[in-house]
Amino acid sequence: MLTNTQKQPQQIIETHNNTTSSLMIKFVESVSIRNKNTARQYHLRLILFAKFVEEKYQITMDNLIKQLKNREYDPYVVLNDYCIFIQKNYNLSSVTFRDKIITAKTFLEYNDIELSPKKFKLKVRFPKTVFRPKEAIDKDDIIKILNGCSNLRLKTYVMLLASTGLRATEALSIRLKDLDLESFTQQAKVTIRGEFTKTKVNRYVFLTKEVVEQIKIWIDYKYRKRRICYYYKDNNNKGTAIEGTEKKKSVTEYRTPEKDQNEFIFSLSQSDNNKPTPEILYGNLASLFAKTLDRIGMGSREDGNEIRRKITLHSFRRFVKTTISDLGYADYSEWYIGHAGSTYWRKKDNEKAEIFKKIEPYLTFLNVPQLERQGADLQTKIEELQDVNQVLREKDKMKEDVISNLSDKLMMLSERLDAIEQSNNNRNY
Repeated sequence: MLTNTQKQPQQIIETHNNTTSSLMIKFVESVSIRNKNTARQYHLRLILFAKFVEEKYQITMDNLIKQLKNREYDPYVVLNDYCIFIQKNYNLSSVTFRDKIITAKTFLEYNDIELSPKKFKLKVRFPKTVFRPKEAIDKDDIIKILNGCSNLRLKTYVMLLASTGLRATEALSIRLKDLDLESFTQQAKVTIRGEFTKTKVNRYVFLTKEVVEQIKIWIDYKYRKRRICYYYKDNNNKGTAIEGTEKKKSVTEYRTPEKDQNEFIFSLSQSDNNKPTPEILYGNLASLFAKTLDRIGMGSREDGNEIRRKITLHSFRRFVKTTISDLGYADYSEWYIGHAGSTYWRKKDNEKAEIFKKIEPYLTFLNVPQLERQGADLQTKIEELQDVNQVLREKDKMKEDVISNLSDKLMMLSERLDAIEQSNNNRNY
């Protein structure tokens, strides 16, 4: 018997497509076994393919597969017509265009429609993928964004991404029990479950002191004492909430929500029956982030795309990778953001924590006193190194003087020796 989670792909297809395709459902459910996020993207792309099939051939997807197997249609012609359909009706980027065609091709192959890679390349034409350089952000940009966040939840989320390089949904999958903020002997860290990582491997990431304090502020606010209001129709029905237009608000008590260790830290719902998924949380926070960028004047769009902004939540991941790599820890940066990296790079946890302490100042944004202290320490070290350098220069100068004197004496002795030899030669004559 299928659970609600296993039935999800079918339910999503039925929501978006009136004509349910059993083959689509089977394909999406097969993909969801390995990765539900990929399955979700596949079914959205196939819905567009189903729309094309219905408009072009007036048949369902299941009938299309049957007729392709009976060779009533040429699969290459169908896919090429699909390219023309997309180009005429939708303004898509070259990458999105390609993804939709490849997904349709994969669906046909999954249903035993043989396609030759060589023939597909010759007969199915779609725009060549154009890769544009991504917008680079620096520390000043991140500080401006953080200062522009008027929503405490969004500010905490953005700071977490900017200091850890987590993927957007990875950060949203964090539960209270995944946080290790009160460790006195080790560096504070958070564990990311393999169910939500791209590599499907459990991993952890260290947290800066700044983001630890920010997370504590958010959690305290989330589980603050709240005023609970009840609505009554009249005094006779006091104690019973009644739906209707004539209501009277009555404050009865203050209540503090209980902390559920299995609850996502960025979720707002306290109901067991209405717990959001990381994908739903992403949609909400991504919308708030986009509005924040527009409000502070940093919401410029990519060339040729009226929707996608140059700065996205993924930009912070690129910032973290670049920052750590520029400090000389390229292998460490791969591990830190969750890439496979070199199979030969191995460090113990305490060694990784020591490296993190060195890069922590570069991943701190709003903690000005800490940065000033670190800056003062660095200035002191620089002055000490300058003093040592001056002493070494003076010693080098002294050595040069000694060598110069020895050289002069050697020249004098050499001249005297030549004179003595000359005198002896004259006597012999």
